[in-house]
Amino acid sequence: MPNFDITLLTASKYLIAEEGDLFVKNILEEDRILTGALEKRGLKVTRTNWDNPDFNWAETKYVMFRTPWDYFNRYDEFAVWLESAGKVTKFINPIENINWNIDKHYMLDLEKSGINIPPTVFIEPGDSRTLTEITNELNWSEFILKPAISGGAWHTYRLDNGSIPGHEAVFKELVKERSMLVQEYQTSISTKGEVSYMVFGGKFTHAVIKKAKAGDFRVQDNFGGTVHDYSPSTSEIEFAELVVERSIPNIAYARVDVMWDNNDRLSVGELELFEPALWFSKNPTAAELLAEIILGIVNNGN
Repeated sequence: MPNFDITLLTASKYLIAEEGDLFVKNILEEDRILTGALEKRGLKVTRTNWDNPDFNWAETKYVMFRTPWDYFNRYDEFAVWLESAGKVTKFINPIENINWNIDKHYMLDLEKSGINIPPTVFIEPGDSRTLTEITNELNWSEFILKPAISGGAWHTYRLDNGSIPGHEAVFKELVKERSMLVQEYQTSISTKGEVSYMVFGGKFTHAVIKKAKAGDFRVQDNFGGTVHDYSPSTSEIEFAELVVERSIPNIAYARVDVMWDNNDRLSVGELELFEPALWFSKNPTAAELLAEIILGIVNNGN
Protein backbone atom coordinates (compact mmCIF):
# COMPACT_ATOMS: atom_id res chain seq x y z
CA MET A 1 0.00 0.00 0.00
CA PRO A 2 1.24 3.53 -0.72
CA ASN A 3 2.61 5.43 2.28
CA PHE A 4 1.00 8.71 1.26
CA ASP A 5 -2.29 9.83 -0.20
CA ILE A 6 -0.96 13.14 -1.55
CA THR A 7 2.51 14.40 -2.36
CA LEU A 8 2.82 18.15 -2.87
CA LEU A 9 5.40 18.73 -5.57
CA THR A 10 7.98 21.50 -5.47
CA ALA A 11 11.52 22.27 -6.61
CA SER A 12 14.53 21.61 -4.40
CA LYS A 13 15.21 25.33 -3.96
CA TYR A 14 11.79 25.74 -2.35
CA LEU A 15 12.12 23.00 0.27
CA ILE A 16 13.20 25.44 2.96
CA ALA A 17 13.40 29.23 3.24
CA GLU A 18 16.64 31.02 3.97
CA GLU A 19 16.57 33.87 6.47
CA GLY A 20 14.68 36.80 4.95
CA ASP A 21 13.56 34.93 1.81
CA LEU A 22 9.97 36.11 1.69
CA PHE A 23 9.32 34.50 -1.71
CA VAL A 24 10.05 30.97 -0.47
CA LYS A 25 8.45 31.73 2.90
CA ASN A 26 5.19 32.47 1.09
CA ILE A 27 5.44 29.20 -0.85
CA LEU A 28 5.87 27.29 2.41
CA GLU A 29 2.94 29.09 4.00
CA GLU A 30 0.66 28.27 1.06
CA ASP A 31 1.59 24.59 1.26
CA ARG A 32 1.15 24.63 5.04
CA ILE A 33 -2.44 25.88 4.63
CA LEU A 34 -3.24 23.23 2.02
CA THR A 35 -1.54 20.45 3.98
CA GLY A 36 -3.59 21.33 7.06
CA ALA A 37 -6.83 21.20 5.10
CA LEU A 38 -5.91 17.82 3.59
CA GLU A 39 -4.77 16.30 6.88
CA LYS A 40 -7.96 17.50 8.57
CA ARG A 41 -9.75 15.09 6.20
CA GLY A 42 -7.58 12.16 7.20
CA LEU A 43 -5.27 12.24 4.19
CA LYS A 44 -1.57 11.44 4.59
CA VAL A 45 0.44 14.22 3.01
CA THR A 46 4.11 14.74 2.23
CA ARG A 47 6.04 17.32 0.23
CA THR A 48 9.15 16.87 -1.90
CA ASN A 49 10.96 18.04 -5.02
CA TRP A 50 10.20 16.36 -8.34
CA ASP A 51 13.85 15.39 -8.88
CA ASN A 52 14.30 13.76 -5.45
CA PRO A 53 16.31 10.60 -6.26
CA ASP A 54 15.38 8.99 -2.95
CA PHE A 55 11.61 9.26 -3.27
CA ASN A 56 9.62 6.29 -4.54
CA TRP A 57 6.73 7.73 -6.55
CA ALA A 58 4.87 4.43 -6.35
CA GLU A 59 4.48 5.13 -2.62
CA THR A 60 2.08 8.01 -3.13
CA LYS A 61 -1.45 7.63 -4.49
CA TYR A 62 -1.54 11.11 -6.03
CA VAL A 63 0.80 13.97 -6.80
CA MET A 64 -0.37 17.57 -6.71
CA PHE A 65 1.87 19.94 -8.63
CA ARG A 66 2.54 23.03 -6.56
CA THR A 67 5.83 24.83 -7.23
CA PRO A 68 8.15 22.74 -9.45
CA TRP A 69 9.33 26.06 -10.89
CA ASP A 70 12.60 24.92 -12.40
CA TYR A 71 11.08 22.44 -14.88
CA PHE A 72 11.28 24.84 -17.84
CA ASN A 73 15.05 25.24 -17.37
CA ARG A 74 15.42 21.46 -17.37
CA TYR A 75 12.51 20.43 -19.55
CA ASP A 76 14.08 17.35 -21.19
CA GLU A 77 14.89 15.94 -17.76
CA PHE A 78 11.49 16.89 -16.39
CA ALA A 79 9.64 15.30 -19.33
CA VAL A 80 11.38 11.99 -18.63
CA TRP A 81 10.43 12.23 -14.95
CA LEU A 82 6.83 13.13 -15.78
CA GLU A 83 6.39 10.10 -18.01
CA SER A 84 8.01 7.68 -15.56
CA ALA A 85 6.20 8.99 -12.49
CA GLY A 86 2.92 8.94 -14.40
CA LYS A 87 3.26 5.18 -14.80
CA VAL A 88 3.32 4.49 -11.05
CA THR A 89 1.15 7.24 -9.54
CA LYS A 90 -1.65 9.62 -10.50
CA PHE A 91 -1.89 13.38 -10.62
CA ILE A 92 -4.71 15.46 -9.12
CA ASN A 93 -5.06 17.24 -12.44
CA PRO A 94 -4.56 14.21 -14.71
CA ILE A 95 -1.42 13.79 -16.80
CA GLU A 96 -3.44 14.47 -19.96
CA ASN A 97 -4.26 17.91 -18.55
CA ILE A 98 -0.63 18.56 -17.71
CA ASN A 99 0.65 17.54 -21.13
CA TRP A 100 -1.94 19.83 -22.73
CA ASN A 101 -1.33 22.77 -20.43
CA ILE A 102 2.46 22.71 -20.17
CA ASP A 103 2.82 24.01 -23.74
CA LYS A 104 1.19 27.35 -24.55
CA HIS A 105 -0.15 26.04 -27.86
CA TYR A 106 -3.22 25.26 -25.73
CA MET A 107 -4.08 28.95 -26.14
CA LEU A 108 -5.06 28.19 -29.73
CA ASP A 109 -7.51 25.55 -28.49
CA LEU A 110 -9.09 28.13 -26.19
CA GLU A 111 -9.35 30.57 -29.08
CA LYS A 112 -11.02 27.94 -31.26
CA SER A 113 -13.58 27.36 -28.48
CA GLY A 114 -14.53 31.04 -28.53
CA ILE A 115 -12.34 32.34 -25.70
CA ASN A 116 -10.72 35.71 -26.30
CA ILE A 117 -6.89 35.65 -26.20
CA PRO A 118 -4.34 38.29 -27.22
CA PRO A 119 -3.33 38.15 -30.90
CA THR A 120 -0.69 35.40 -30.90
CA VAL A 121 1.69 33.90 -33.46
CA PHE A 122 3.72 30.74 -32.79
CA ILE A 123 7.16 30.18 -34.30
CA GLU A 124 8.23 26.54 -34.45
CA PRO A 125 11.73 25.12 -33.86
CA GLY A 126 14.11 25.57 -36.75
CA ASP A 127 12.26 28.49 -38.32
CA SER A 128 14.95 30.37 -40.24
CA ARG A 129 13.22 33.75 -40.26
CA THR A 130 14.57 36.57 -38.17
CA LEU A 131 12.49 38.12 -35.46
CA THR A 132 12.44 41.31 -37.53
CA GLU A 133 11.01 39.45 -40.51
CA ILE A 134 8.32 37.85 -38.36
CA THR A 135 7.24 41.03 -36.60
CA ASN A 136 7.31 43.11 -39.79
CA GLU A 137 4.33 41.03 -40.94
CA LEU A 138 2.35 42.06 -37.85
CA ASN A 139 0.68 45.42 -37.50
CA TRP A 140 1.56 45.77 -33.82
CA SER A 141 3.50 48.54 -32.10
CA GLU A 142 4.65 46.44 -29.13
CA PHE A 143 5.24 42.72 -28.69
CA ILE A 144 5.76 40.06 -26.05
CA LEU A 145 8.24 37.33 -26.97
CA LYS A 146 8.46 34.15 -24.89
CA PRO A 147 8.93 30.38 -25.19
CA ALA A 148 5.87 28.15 -25.53
CA ILE A 149 7.12 26.17 -22.55
CA SER A 150 8.17 28.53 -19.80
CA GLY A 151 7.20 29.97 -16.46
CA GLY A 152 7.95 32.81 -14.11
CA ALA A 153 8.57 35.21 -17.02
CA TRP A 154 11.63 33.15 -18.07
CA HIS A 155 12.96 34.54 -21.37
CA THR A 156 9.94 36.82 -21.62
CA TYR A 157 10.63 40.13 -23.35
CA ARG A 158 8.61 43.23 -24.09
CA LEU A 159 9.75 44.63 -27.43
CA ASP A 160 9.02 47.34 -29.94
CA ASN A 161 10.42 47.80 -33.43
CA GLY A 162 13.42 49.65 -32.05
CA SER A 163 14.42 46.95 -29.56
CA ILE A 164 13.82 43.90 -31.74
CA PRO A 165 17.28 43.94 -33.40
CA GLY A 166 18.91 43.71 -29.98
CA HIS A 167 17.02 40.46 -29.30
CA GLU A 168 17.75 38.69 -32.58
CA ALA A 169 20.60 36.67 -31.09
CA VAL A 170 18.65 35.31 -28.13
CA PHE A 171 15.66 34.58 -30.37
CA LYS A 172 17.85 32.72 -32.85
CA GLU A 173 19.33 30.62 -30.06
CA LEU A 174 16.00 29.82 -28.43
CA VAL A 175 14.12 28.94 -31.62
CA LYS A 176 16.72 26.35 -32.59
CA GLU A 177 15.10 23.87 -30.22
CA ARG A 178 12.03 25.59 -28.75
CA SER A 179 8.67 26.74 -29.96
CA MET A 180 8.37 30.48 -29.40
CA LEU A 181 5.44 32.83 -29.50
CA VAL A 182 4.91 36.48 -30.20
CA GLN A 183 1.89 38.28 -28.78
CA GLU A 184 0.63 41.79 -29.22
CA TYR A 185 1.37 43.66 -26.00
CA GLN A 186 -1.78 44.52 -24.08
CA THR A 187 -1.25 47.92 -22.48
CA SER A 188 -3.60 47.26 -19.54
CA ILE A 189 -0.89 45.06 -18.00
CA SER A 190 1.00 48.25 -17.23
CA THR A 191 -2.02 50.33 -16.21
CA LYS A 192 -4.52 47.94 -14.59
CA GLY A 193 -2.55 44.78 -13.95
CA GLU A 194 -3.56 41.14 -14.38
CA VAL A 195 -6.27 39.35 -12.41
CA SER A 196 -5.90 35.73 -11.31
CA TYR A 197 -9.16 33.87 -10.71
CA MET A 198 -8.98 30.61 -8.76
CA VAL A 199 -11.49 28.04 -10.03
CA PHE A 200 -11.87 24.77 -8.09
CA GLY A 201 -14.15 22.04 -9.34
CA GLY A 202 -15.32 24.43 -12.04
CA LYS A 203 -16.44 27.10 -9.55
CA PHE A 204 -14.80 30.42 -8.76
CA THR A 205 -13.45 30.77 -5.21
CA HIS A 206 -11.35 33.93 -5.01
CA ALA A 207 -9.24 36.34 -7.01
CA VAL A 208 -6.16 38.51 -6.69
CA ILE A 209 -4.85 41.28 -8.89
CA LYS A 210 -1.15 41.36 -9.71
CA LYS A 211 0.58 44.61 -10.61
CA ALA A 212 4.04 45.15 -12.05
CA LYS A 213 6.45 47.54 -10.41
CA ALA A 214 6.87 50.94 -12.05
CA GLY A 215 8.59 50.66 -15.43
CA ASP A 216 8.15 46.88 -15.70
CA PHE A 217 5.50 44.65 -17.29
CA ARG A 218 6.14 41.43 -15.37
CA VAL A 219 3.63 40.99 -12.57
CA GLN A 220 5.44 38.10 -10.85
CA ASP A 221 6.50 38.89 -7.31
CA ASN A 222 10.06 37.71 -7.96
CA PHE A 223 10.32 40.63 -10.41
CA GLY A 224 9.00 43.14 -7.93
CA GLY A 225 5.32 42.70 -8.75
CA THR A 226 2.75 43.04 -6.00
CA VAL A 227 -0.40 41.06 -5.20
CA HIS A 228 -3.60 42.63 -3.92
CA ASP A 229 -7.08 41.49 -2.90
CA TYR A 230 -9.62 41.77 -5.69
CA SER A 231 -13.40 41.54 -5.88
CA PRO A 232 -14.42 40.62 -9.45
CA SER A 233 -17.69 41.43 -11.14
CA THR A 234 -20.21 38.74 -11.99
CA SER A 235 -19.26 38.94 -15.66
CA GLU A 236 -15.59 38.41 -14.81
CA ILE A 237 -16.42 35.34 -12.70
CA GLU A 238 -18.56 33.94 -15.50
CA PHE A 239 -15.71 34.48 -17.96
CA ALA A 240 -13.18 32.68 -15.74
CA GLU A 241 -15.50 29.72 -15.21
CA LEU A 242 -16.25 29.58 -18.94
CA VAL A 243 -12.54 29.37 -19.74
CA VAL A 244 -12.23 26.29 -17.54
CA GLU A 245 -15.44 24.78 -18.90
CA ARG A 246 -14.25 25.09 -22.48
CA SER A 247 -10.77 23.68 -21.95
CA ILE A 248 -10.00 20.07 -21.06
CA PRO A 249 -12.12 17.74 -18.82
CA ASN A 250 -11.41 16.63 -15.24
CA ILE A 251 -9.89 19.85 -13.89
CA ALA A 252 -9.78 19.82 -10.09
CA TYR A 253 -8.05 23.18 -9.76
CA ALA A 254 -7.18 26.00 -12.13
CA ARG A 255 -6.00 29.57 -12.12
CA VAL A 256 -7.26 31.76 -14.93
CA ASP A 257 -5.05 34.80 -15.57
CA VAL A 258 -7.03 37.53 -17.29
CA MET A 259 -6.23 40.99 -18.62
CA TRP A 260 -8.18 43.62 -20.46
CA ASP A 261 -7.10 43.59 -24.10
CA ASN A 262 -6.45 46.64 -26.25
CA ASN A 263 -10.17 46.79 -27.03
CA ASP A 264 -10.99 46.68 -23.29
CA ARG A 265 -12.38 43.14 -23.47
CA LEU A 266 -11.55 40.36 -21.03
CA SER A 267 -8.73 38.26 -22.48
CA VAL A 268 -6.94 35.15 -21.18
CA GLY A 269 -3.25 35.66 -20.52
CA GLU A 270 -2.81 32.08 -19.34
CA LEU A 271 -4.84 29.17 -18.01
CA GLU A 272 -2.78 27.43 -15.32
CA LEU A 273 -3.69 23.80 -14.63
CA PHE A 274 -0.20 22.55 -14.03
CA GLU A 275 1.66 24.45 -11.27
CA PRO A 276 -0.24 27.62 -10.40
CA ALA A 277 0.20 29.70 -7.30
CA LEU A 278 -3.27 29.59 -5.74
CA TRP A 279 -3.01 32.29 -3.05
CA PHE A 280 -4.63 30.33 -0.24
CA SER A 281 -3.30 32.92 2.19
CA LYS A 282 -5.82 35.35 0.67
CA ASN A 283 -8.69 32.92 1.23
CA PRO A 284 -7.93 29.91 3.47
CA THR A 285 -11.49 28.61 3.06
CA ALA A 286 -10.66 27.96 -0.60
CA ALA A 287 -8.04 25.46 0.58
CA GLU A 288 -10.80 23.67 2.51
CA LEU A 289 -12.92 23.48 -0.63
CA LEU A 290 -10.05 22.16 -2.71
CA ALA A 291 -9.16 19.64 -0.02
CA GLU A 292 -12.74 18.35 -0.16
CA ILE A 293 -12.46 17.97 -3.95
CA ILE A 294 -9.15 16.15 -3.58
CA LEU A 295 -10.64 13.86 -0.90
CA GLY A 296 -13.34 12.85 -3.38
CA ILE A 297 -10.73 12.13 -6.05
CA VAL A 298 -8.67 9.97 -3.68
CA ASN A 299 -11.68 8.07 -2.37
CA ASN A 300 -13.04 7.43 -5.86
CA GLY A 301 -9.66 6.55 -7.29
CA ASN A 302 -10.28 8.80 -10.31
